[in-house]
Amino acid sequence: MTMSNRVLDLFGVELPIIQAPMAGATSPDMVIAASDAGGLGSLPSALYSEDQLRAALDTVRAGTKKPINVNFFSHQNPPEDAAVQLAWRERLRPYYIEEGLDPDQPIPAAGRAPFNDAFAKVVEDYRPEVVSFHFGLPSPELVDRVKRTGAKVISSATTVAEARWLEARGVDAVIAMGFDAGGHRGNFLSEDMSRQVGTFSLVPRIVDAVSVPVIAAGGIADRRGVLAALALGAEAAQVGTAYLFTPEAAISDVYRQALRSAEEVTAVTNLFTGRPARGIVNRLMDEVGPLSDIAPAFPTAGAAVLPLRKAAEAAGRGDFSSLWAGEAFRASQPMGAGALTRVLAGV
Repeated sequence: MTMSNRVLDLFGVELPIIQAPMAGATSPDMVIAASDAGGLGSLPSALYSEDQLRAALDTVRAGTKKPINVNFFSHQNPPEDAAVQLAWRERLRPYYIEEGLDPDQPIPAAGRAPFNDAFAKVVEDYRPEVVSFHFGLPSPELVDRVKRTGAKVISSATTVAEARWLEARGVDAVIAMGFDAGGHRGNFLSEDMSRQVGTFSLVPRIVDAVSVPVIAAGGIADRRGVLAALALGAEAAQVGTAYLFTPEAAISDVYRQALRSAEEVTAVTNLFTGRPARGIVNRLMDEVGPLSDIAPAFPTAGAAVLPLRKAAEAAGRGDFSSLWAGEAFRASQPMGAGALTRVLAGV
């Protein structure tokens, strides 16, 4: 098996390994370690304000001179729907009472910021080598601003149709995100989860459908998975869940314990944010979902769940936590993020 070097040349990296951007779990230290090891470290922005993103990038740029990726969401925030939110609060009311919480307490709005003018200005100021998007792409005007900085633009596709859509709009590479991937699905042309396929079925189909390099993502937690992805035509692998086992992961003790001891399978759920995302099955997913028509639209569903999560985690339970993980999480081994990057690459 020979491996094309298009991704290595495109991103200016030494190893065909991309540390996946995981909002709330990826720390600047993880990005630094992955990039310094020769892969592409990725900083997620979805839970950052503009000032927080600038501070994180200051830390990353001070820690490594190697290429980095900055990831953004490109969704549209939904209109307010009081009736939907009320129905969601009522469904969660018994859990509030059980946790000793006021079910009618005011709850701050939950949100994840999509790519906008302010974030484009951050890209223009910091000039990361790669900018990745989730849920399609932002407006052509914003994409053009990113490209004018010299950054390579990549985005996730969960179907062949999405991959072709992305290529037609000028991405430099496509991330083929299989159904086995942890965290939020990157789907944007269809909400139908019944037709989503696994990584090792999706990768060769997308490789055959587009001319740009393809990056495999989903169900890859060790060297075997990387080799399988490369054999199917991917030119790099994006790995997320395995990096949650590193000391650089900024996750709670409850989350770490679930990753170490969970015997349940993962499932795709919309309960924690309003969009389908794969995580370790817990009580809320068992009893309300995992997919529910009453969960409010992304990203608003999480606001009402957050007080439950805080109360349960304070008692050492992950009953209401978003424990994002891919289907292959049990194959992950604890080690530093730099060492993991090299192990995945076989060096």
